[in-house]
Amino acid sequence: MSKPPVSPRPLTGRKVLIMLIAFFGVVIGVNMIMMKFAIQTLPGTEVDSAYSASLAYEGEIAAAHDQNARSWAVDAHISRDSRGGATVQVEARDRNGTPMPGLKFQGRFERPTDRRADQPVALAEVGIGIYRGKAAAVAPGQWDLVLEGEAAGQRMFLSRNRVLLN
Repeated sequence: MSKPPVSPRPLTGRKVLIMLIAFFGVVIGVNMIMMKFAIQTLPGTEVDSAYSASLAYEGEIAAAHDQNARSWAVDAHISRDSRGGATVQVEARDRNGTPMPGLKFQGRFERPTDRRADQPVALAEVGIGIYRGKAAAVAPGQWDLVLEGEAAGQRMFLSRNRVLLN
């Protein structure tokens, strides 16, 4: 009868303890690294307080109904220059097609994935019902163009459109 082969190093309690400590050390180390990267790249929250946002929601619905009732035609055009800048031109007309002067428009390029990359666009009236503004350096990719129009200190127009900039 042959003897079973004898392991040159027997499995001891000390070896099992070292293997367990090494295994959990690697798992905890990888988790810590992943947690660090997740916190560093977190773009933030959409709203600071969900409760206050829910209270303002009814007002947003009423403002959207009022905006639809006005039947304004607001067209935005984006042009790019060779240095990566973006020029936004907005033409605002009422329901009869008459240009609408005297509004105050504000624009923003918002990155859908990272609020830290958002860029404001100051729009100034350059003609009757024509507003133009420039953002210095807008990276290529998908952006949300947010336009807000005010008259007499009250928001009269809001639009959010996904655009692809090359």
